[in-house]
Amino acid sequence: MGSKSLTFRVTRQKPELVRPAKSTPRECKVLSDIDDQEGLRFQIPVIQFYRSDDGRRDPVKVIREAIVKALVFYYPFAGRLRECAGRKLVVDCTGEGVMFIEADAEVTLEQFGEELQPPFPCLEELLYDVPESAGVLHCPLLLIQVTRLRCGGFIFALRLNHAMSDAAGLVQFMNAVGEIARGASAPSVLPVWQRELLNARDPPRVTCTHHEYDEVADTKGTIIPLDDMVHRSFFFGPAEVSALRKSIPLDISRKCSTFEVLTAYLWRCRTIALQPEPNEEVRVICVVNARSKFDPPLPQGYYGNGFALPVALTTAGELCKRPLEYALELVTKAKGDVTEDYMKSVADLMVIKGRPHFTVVRTYLVSDVTRIGFNKVDFGWGKPAYGGPAKGGVGAIPGVVSFYITVTNKNGEKGIVFPICLPGFAMNRFVRELEKLLSNNHHSIIDRSIFVRSAL
Repeated sequence: MGSKSLTFRVTRQKPELVRPAKSTPRECKVLSDIDDQEGLRFQIPVIQFYRSDDGRRDPVKVIREAIVKALVFYYPFAGRLRECAGRKLVVDCTGEGVMFIEADAEVTLEQFGEELQPPFPCLEELLYDVPESAGVLHCPLLLIQVTRLRCGGFIFALRLNHAMSDAAGLVQFMNAVGEIARGASAPSVLPVWQRELLNARDPPRVTCTHHEYDEVADTKGTIIPLDDMVHRSFFFGPAEVSALRKSIPLDISRKCSTFEVLTAYLWRCRTIALQPEPNEEVRVICVVNARSKFDPPLPQGYYGNGFALPVALTTAGELCKRPLEYALELVTKAKGDVTEDYMKSVADLMVIKGRPHFTVVRTYLVSDVTRIGFNKVDFGWGKPAYGGPAKGGVGAIPGVVSFYITVTNKNGEKGIVFPICLPGFAMNRFVRELEKLLSNNHHSIIDRSIFVRSAL
C-alpha cells in the first residue's frame, strides 16, 4: 500500500494544558508591528518524524517534561493573545499553558513510504484540532501532539499561532525543548523578546513601495476556488536544478541562487496552469528573513516574526510569453529590496493602514525553510526522518503558499521538496509545464512527486 492511501487508527488521550515548571512573570508583552499584521493571524502546522532508537524511553514523557521546563524560558507561549486599541496584539502572560496531546498510532514509520513528504496521510489525526483551540485570540498559542508509532518511532506535530513567531523563532523554541530533553538545564540560545525593535517609527511614515499590501479587487473570482483542490509535492534534486539552470543564460544563472531560479520558474508554471487573462496582474511574494538586514542585526535569540514579504509583479501575458530570465530578474530585484528601512516602512504601513493582509488575488507566496533547521531538531532520538511544514497552502486563503523543504529521497539524494495546492484542472497543466523542462532529462517529475486529492 502506498502512503497516499494509507489509513490507520490513532488513539489520543484527553488534551491537557501543560504549564511552565515554575511560576513565571504575570505581565502583558506587546507584539511588534510586524508580528500582528492580518496575514500572520493564523495557525501554522509543522510535523517531525523520528525513528526508533531501540531504547526504553517514552518520547511522550521525555518531551512533555522538556516542554514544561522550556516554557519557564519561553513563558509568553504559555499566555494568550488579546487585542487592544488599533488592533494591536499583546500577549497576556497568564501561564495557562500550551495544549498537549499524548497519542498512539497503529502504524509504523515504514508504512508511510520510502519518501516522507507532504501531504501526509491522516494529518488531522496526528495533529488534532481540539475544538475551540484554533482561534487567534484567547486560545493556546501552541498545540503539540506526540504520537508513538508501533515501530518505536514517534511523530512530533505542532501548531503555532503565527503572530507569535516565524519559522526561525519556532525552530529556536523546538531546539530549546530538544536540548532540555537531552539533559540540558537551560537552552544554549536564550530567548530574546525585544519586539519593540520592529515597531513603527514615531511618527510612522511609509518610505518604500509595498506592492505586497496593494488592495486588489477580485473582479474575476481569481482567488483559487476551494472545491476540487489537489495537494501535491514535487522533488527537485541536483538533476532538476541543473536542468532548470540550463534553460537560463549562463551569466545570469551564475549570479542567482537556487531559491531565485526555482521561484521564478514555479511562478511562471503556476501562472500558465491557472490561465489568468493576459492583461491581469500576477504576483509572487518571497519570504525574506530580515534578521541580518538590520545594523546591528536582530539579536541572537529573537523569536518574533523577522521577515519581509517583498513582491514581484507583472502581467500574466508578459510572464508566460517572455523567457524565464525575465521572471528571474523580477524575483531577484524583489528580494534585494529588503533593507532595515524597508522593514521599518512595513511596520509604519501596518500602523497607518490598520494592519492589512498581504495581497492574495493572483498571488503565489513562497517560503524557503531549507536553512531554518527543522531537519536538525533532536529530542534525543537523533535528527528527524522528515522535519518541516506539515502541508502547503496554509493560511487565511488556502492554496496561496508553497514551502521549500530539505529532504533526502529514497536514493539518498538530497534536494528540495515543495508542496503546492491547485484546482484539479490547473494541477494537470502545472505538471505538463514541469515535464516540458525535464523531458530532456531521462526521468519524469511524476515519478518524483506524491499526490493526494485534498478536501482543504
